Amino acid sequence: MVRKFTGFTAAVAAIALTTLAGAESSGANAQVAAQATEIATAEPEVTEEVVPVFVQNEVVQELPEEAEPEIPVVEEAPRAQSLRELVDAMPATGELSPELQCLAGAIYFESRGEPLAGQLAVAQVIINRAEDRRFPSSYCGVVYQRAQFSFVKGGRMPRIRTATAAWTKAKALARIAHRGLWESEAGDALFFHAKYVRPSWSRKKIATATIDTHIFYR
Repeated sequence: MVRKFTGFTAAVAAIALTTLAGAESSGANAQVAAQATEIATAEPEVTEEVVPVFVQNEVVQELPEEAEPEIPVVEEAPRAQSLRELVDAMPATGELSPELQCLAGAIYFESRGEPLAGQLAVAQVIINRAEDRRFPSSYCGVVYQRAQFSFVKGGRMPRIRTATAAWTKAKALARIAHRGLWESEAGDALFFHAKYVRPSWSRKKIATATIDTHIFYR
């Protein structure tokens, strides 16, 4: 006789499956719980923190040194009892500026055969013109103004014989006149001409001085 245990066996199998499922579920839950515990108990990652450093002593920043302003050196005027003595006391060397070169050139070509007072007067006329609004505002502008000085040809000055005593005197007189170291007899004259000519414009001018062969007017 064969005994039937079908109902009992199914019940046992159900219990077994439930037990296995519970075991697997418990294992999974245990694993998740273990991982959560590890995360909760893990120490936080330590990062480097920049801590400000405070300086106790006063910090002084060095500033760049400022260049001291250059003080222009003014040459002391030579002391002299006469114009000739003053001319002799002026330095014979040293470069002339372009403006003084023009002034000295006009003295040289226009009046180097005149006495020193006459040469200084020519320089004074050029300076007076440069300060007058009716004429160019520079020595070179006055000297090279059209139809004013006969020695200027084609807008150029002839070659100067620089090794001569006449040129040395012309340079000295240009410096003297420019710096106002000696009062000229020409005063505020703006025009001059030689005695041997009588231009028409001279009748409308006032004569200020006659020095050797030149007459000066304002």
